[in-house]
Amino acid sequence: MNVETFRDVVEWTRALHEHLARCLKHCSTQQEEERAKWLLEYLADHEAALEKVVAGFEKKADPKALNTWLYDYIAYAPIKPHLSCSAPYAEMSFDEISQEIFDLHEQVIGFYRYLEGRAEIPETRELIGELLKLEQHEAMRLVHQTNRSKDL
Repeated sequence: MNVETFRDVVEWTRALHEHLARCLKHCSTQQEEERAKWLLEYLADHEAALEKVVAGFEKKADPKALNTWLYDYIAYAPIKPHLSCSAPYAEMSFDEISQEIFDLHEQVIGFYRYLEGRAEIPETRELIGELLKLEQHEAMRLVHQTNRSKDL
């Protein structure tokens, strides 16, 4: 997918979360370690819910912001959604899965920070700012939930 407008950023993010949810769900059926299997199922559900929230941005965002072209993005190489499933989650440990997912979310957050610093109109700054807050909040929630499950 070519990311040329802020609408494309929203769609790219939605597609990333959707693909990740499907991949995690699929890998959970092949995971033998019980805690890791639970984690994959939890993360799959979380990513599916996040995909729906991100999809809502396209409906509620200012059309002016969505249709704004990105001029600088080529200097930044965003994560490609098809690469998010290149890791064999079914063969990874609980900690490895956690780290992989945390790293992926940090890359998305980094991409949003990059875009936020280059947004030229208030509408695009607001849109990217909202997406950034969402991703940061969800990343913190994932860290908190997975750390709690380690204590069990």
